[in-house]
Amino acid sequence: MRNKFVAYFFIVFGLLTSACNITKKVPKGDFLYTGGKVKIEDKKIKKKERKSLEADLTALLRPKPNSSILGFRPKLWLYNMAGKSNKGLNKFLKKKGEPPVLFSTVKVDFNRDVVANRLENRGYFRSAVTADTIVKGRKASLVYHALAGPQYQISTVNFDVDSSVALGKAIKETAKNSFLKPGDPYSLDVIKTERDRIDNDLKEKGFYYFGPDNILVQVDSTDEAHKVDLYVTVKGTTPEKARNVYSINNIYIFPNFRPRDTSANMQEKTKKYKDFLVIDPRNTFKPSIFERTMFFHKGDVYNRTDHNLSLNRLVTLGTFRFVKNEFEDADRTDSSMLNSYYFLSPYPRKSLRAEITGRTNSANFTGSEVTLSWRNRNAFKGAELVTVSAYGGTDVQISGVNQSNNIFRLGGEVNFNFPRFIVPFKVENSSAYIPRTRIRLGYDLLRRTGSYTLNSFRTSFGYSWKETAEKEHQLDVFNLSYVQPYNISPAYAALADSSAIYRNAIQRQFTIGPIYNFNYTNTAKTYKTNTFYYNGNLDLSGNILGLVMGADVKNKGPKKIFGAGFAQYIRLENEFRLYHKLSPKSQWANRIIAGIGYAYGNGNGSDIVSKRVPPLENTNPISLPYVKQFFIGGTNSIRAFRARTLGPGTFHPDSASASTMIGADQSGDIKLELNTEYRPHLFSVVNGALFIDAGNIWTQSADPSRGGEKSKFSKNFLKELAVGAGAGLRFDLSFLVLRTDLAFPLRKPWLPEGQRWVIDDIKFGNKDWRKENLVFNLAIGYPF
Repeated sequence: MRNKFVAYFFIVFGLLTSACNITKKVPKGDFLYTGGKVKIEDKKIKKKERKSLEADLTALLRPKPNSSILGFRPKLWLYNMAGKSNKGLNKFLKKKGEPPVLFSTVKVDFNRDVVANRLENRGYFRSAVTADTIVKGRKASLVYHALAGPQYQISTVNFDVDSSVALGKAIKETAKNSFLKPGDPYSLDVIKTERDRIDNDLKEKGFYYFGPDNILVQVDSTDEAHKVDLYVTVKGTTPEKARNVYSINNIYIFPNFRPRDTSANMQEKTKKYKDFLVIDPRNTFKPSIFERTMFFHKGDVYNRTDHNLSLNRLVTLGTFRFVKNEFEDADRTDSSMLNSYYFLSPYPRKSLRAEITGRTNSANFTGSEVTLSWRNRNAFKGAELVTVSAYGGTDVQISGVNQSNNIFRLGGEVNFNFPRFIVPFKVENSSAYIPRTRIRLGYDLLRRTGSYTLNSFRTSFGYSWKETAEKEHQLDVFNLSYVQPYNISPAYAALADSSAIYRNAIQRQFTIGPIYNFNYTNTAKTYKTNTFYYNGNLDLSGNILGLVMGADVKNKGPKKIFGAGFAQYIRLENEFRLYHKLSPKSQWANRIIAGIGYAYGNGNGSDIVSKRVPPLENTNPISLPYVKQFFIGGTNSIRAFRARTLGPGTFHPDSASASTMIGADQSGDIKLELNTEYRPHLFSVVNGALFIDAGNIWTQSADPSRGGEKSKFSKNFLKELAVGAGAGLRFDLSFLVLRTDLAFPLRKPWLPEGQRWVIDDIKFGNKDWRKENLVFNLAIGYPF
């Protein structure tokens, strides 16, 4: 206790000493400037508006005082600790510190004029500003007293332009969308925004050389009722070029542009393709890709939308490292025409990439993976992307009930990505993003030591396209996967003989059907207080095939194709996130996941090809295929429970069965998960987190091997939710976010009703409680 008192004494003594010495490097006769503030003296202004105006005006004052935390100025303190030398520790302290901001450097008249000018720009035309100096010891501050006077309002808005000429007529047509509204307070900022709006509208109508500086807004404030009349007009000095509508003449495209090239010396090698002049002597690209990419055509009136859409498409094509566009006057004297030049510098056509990753999860698995991928960005001269990749990895269980339960994986995949819709009919697409057709072929081998080995083959054909920056669609018209188990161990076969959860993991089956995914997010708009994320996924399998073949697993047994069963199901999953900004660096994040799968007809297509696993007699419940089922728990889910160990329902393996588990991941056909997390900024690159997670999974029908009705979804599902809470740190290193979470359960759904809340059992000081309940998660990135 005595040691703690001594430590606290020295901390307080150090702070007091530093506070006394904070002005030690202030020259004699001068003062440490501690800041200024603006105070609005006009009580007729509403309190909320007055506070906002004072904060806006105070932010304009210069210079800024030394930074402080609760009155303590740590950077100034560091600077004061440094000696006169500029070497070693002194150099470090001066670099990390701040020299004192002196009162003699403050230009009071300048600040007073800045405040008065801003008030006038906000419509307070009769304002007056005075300044008072407050001196305390060797410190000085300033208070600027502003008598704002009445704020002028807009009486009328008049577009004073000649509508008989093209420019005047175009400006007049934009008046209905004006930001200047009668009755609103006068604001110079709104006037500037209005000029930009008019310019943007005119750019859409071909006025390429027009600019916002060509617009003049005159103010008449002679009205004694504190009103102003605004007159929007075109400056007389506006050049003739800015008054003309321009159209597109020639469109030159340089797909292999180098900085030393010039448009003049390359146009001799021009090849005409429809409305485009392509300069590609080596025939690296098919000219047809530019027809699909460009929005401009010869003779079109220039507009900024098509200008930006064309550039955006060229960038998102993924083939060009640099994209540059220029417009020049055409060599004509009788019309307003523009030549358009697109200078494109491609990426290297072929590349080879190797990746090594490491990971760990709350199920005590630690592993690594090596991936080697080869990429061709222009495989068939149409900006097609072909990727061939191979990987190998392992997950080793370094602790837990069954440390021999290790996983080894090998696999490869070939992807063909075409920058267009490959369909037998024409599809119009006005999006700024290139639509894509995707073909995929893949193979995976998974070996779980002491359990089984799985061969998996997959292929798909589909499309992806973006409506806007926020909305994206993916549609696999055809998606097929085939799983073939072998080398099933006697120990695992014994478990599979009596339990559907083990049996489902080694199904030999096909899944055949379409998959559709929709994603919406505006989280990139960081200026918004609330941002959203939504992802919806619909997965269908065997629906048409099952209808044709009359599949009925309950009465007729599973139907087969090529000697294997096929799954028949409908699976829907939705994820919604809400991010609420609490401060520039702190936020409140929320997530809801709701998923449901319904297997019918041919069911999950269960077909075990091993003599060691005889068929069960009508005890295998209808469910989704194992690879399509839902899981819960772990580093990105309910963090107080280890990965894939929670549920389904109120089922929980007892200690005897848990000790014999071989790859027993608990899964279900229905999932509900809710997460909320407070993310405050602590200091430097360190952010904190306080979170609560809740959720569970359930089976479609009662599973005899997992408690029967205990695992089945029912109307009492809310009473069966697991709840966990915890805290964590996030180290935001720009290139990655390292996350640590420590979580513990608040509610255990497998306990008897009335005993599921375990808040009263929390004992952080008890070693046995910590060992059983505390879960540490180490991960990369945020959980959601």
